[in-house]
Amino acid sequence: MADPFLTVNDLTAYYGDFQALFGITLHVDAGEVVAVIGANGAGKSTLMRSITGLLSNGPDMVCWKGRNIGHLRADQIAQLGIAMVPEGRQLFPSLSVEENLIIGGQAGRKGPWNLEEIFKLFPILEERRKVPSTALSGGQQQMVAIGRALMSNPDILLFDEISLGLAPIIVKSIYEILPSIIGGGTSAIIVEQDIAKALSVSDRIYCLQEGRIALEGPAATVTREAISAAYFGI
Repeated sequence: MADPFLTVNDLTAYYGDFQALFGITLHVDAGEVVAVIGANGAGKSTLMRSITGLLSNGPDMVCWKGRNIGHLRADQIAQLGIAMVPEGRQLFPSLSVEENLIIGGQAGRKGPWNLEEIFKLFPILEERRKVPSTALSGGQQQMVAIGRALMSNPDILLFDEISLGLAPIIVKSIYEILPSIIGGGTSAIIVEQDIAKALSVSDRIYCLQEGRIALEGPAATVTREAISAAYFGI
């Protein structure tokens, strides 16, 4: 059996004196989609920030393709093939749609994603390529955030709260194109509060509760009762 693409080993995380994560251990295999669910404040976004180097870790707390990367900067981690679509999109407001996308390609990694392919995936972005990102709807901004991450041609893509604040029709459209985004061997971690949506696209799930893993298992066999108990800590 091949080693996992990504391994998180006994990860702890702090904001000052406040401890947000307590000994998180998980893995993602090549081509696998893993969902991370949990209530607000469970530690989901902190986990994503730790994996991508936005929060500092011990060197061996995050391992990528057999290499310890917990001590690396966020830009160094991105160059290895780990990209994130952050919560709240976090686009550059002074830049156009096209300029925001181009920034995503600065890692210089080779692969199938470029401006032409992003515009095929999201045709509305080509129509609005010259307008500032602040002129877009929330759904269109999420498309730019996804496109920016894809422009780095990642081996694994992390979606932090992929549907947060979006209209149901936009959420539906994003999930419909997910197979095009994470197909072809790309792995993904999807942080999601919509449990049904998370289960529909994932191979396995982890449920966080107060900074700890309360449940893990195959998405196809984990029961709703078990998820509810883990989600709410009952």
